[in-house]
Amino acid sequence: MKMNSVYVIAGLALASAVPALAQSNDAAYCNALTSEYQRYLSTNATGRHSHDQSAAARIAIDKCKANDYSGIPTLEQELRNAKLELPSRG
Repeated sequence: MKMNSVYVIAGLALASAVPALAQSNDAAYCNALTSEYQRYLSTNATGRHSHDQSAAARIAIDKCKANDYSGIPTLEQELRNAKLELPSRG
């Protein structure tokens, strides 16, 4: 019985660590998307073809800054529309 308790406690500890790790990965990925998108805007601002930041992208970036990663698909789409490669997710 004691051994089963150890397994249950270990399982619960591992299960609680997984969401924190996933959230950390989402934060890093969201920051990478934001950086890539802002680099795209600054590069184009100095060239002949200037692009303004879309309202959707601005909202997605604000969400990332507030630890709300629901804006990730919007930033991914903005980068795809600009024909840019997405940063690595891992």
